[in-house]
Amino acid sequence: MTTKKTTKSKSSKTKASKKNNFKKELELEKDKNLRLFAEFENFRKRTAKERLELYSTANKDIMLVLLPILDNFERSIKANNYSDSDGPTLIYKQLKAELEKKGLKEMESPIGKKLDTDFHEATANVPAPKKNQKGKIIDVIEKGYFLGEKIIRYAKVVVGN
Repeated sequence: MTTKKTTKSKSSKTKASKKNNFKKELELEKDKNLRLFAEFENFRKRTAKERLELYSTANKDIMLVLLPILDNFERSIKANNYSDSDGPTLIYKQLKAELEKKGLKEMESPIGKKLDTDFHEATANVPAPKKNQKGKIIDVIEKGYFLGEKIIRYAKVVVGN
């Protein structure tokens, strides 16, 4: 009889240890599953964000090609004193309106403001005509533009010394 009791107690110990091992393995698998799920969620969010950024800046290359054309239109209109009803002015306005629909925004004129290297690129320093214009922007050589919220071209400016 004593042999049966020891066998029973040994088998119950092995069952208990198997049960503990099973619980540990189950916890490990739950942890792995949870980590894998979190990793997948992060991947999904990151790819969605990248896709959204790609969509918002997909036009960047074509916009960069069209900006010099827009500048040349402006120069031509000023040089030839075209009125608002002349052909080049109408084409310029239409082109600009279509580009604005695609997310292109012109930076506001920085003349009279301090140089901000986050938005402006100083291409020349000239003596300031007045004392209060020292360190401030006197002229704009090229306008700056945003595409959505990102700068695609910094404003090229002249700063007074």
